[in-house]
Amino acid sequence: MEEKIAVASLAALAQEARLRVFRALVGAGPDGMTPGALAAMLDVPASTLSFHLKGLVHAGLVTVEREGRNLFYKPNLQQMNALLAYLTAHCCQGQPCDAPVSTPNCGTSCC
Repeated sequence: MEEKIAVASLAALAQEARLRVFRALVGAGPDGMTPGALAAMLDVPASTLSFHLKGLVHAGLVTVEREGRNLFYKPNLQQMNALLAYLTAHCCQGQPCDAPVSTPNCGTSCC
């Protein structure tokens, strides 16, 4: 992942409402959610939600697909995983580490 793309992704997530939207979409999985379902779940006005979804789509963290009359916003899990890999690429002094990033002192020689 290029640094410029990582910065754009992180900037998109650096806002409370967008982070909540993204986490809700990740929780929904690859099926995604409609804007109406997201608005109801997060108690966010439709116009505000639209603004935040646009920011996440622009950053490449979310995709949108039309299915009939409905729009489905879906997390771009490949982009999310690429961002996580970019952020942890130099973990453990450059040595591979199989332990989850969130596990402190995982007991291997690299942590």
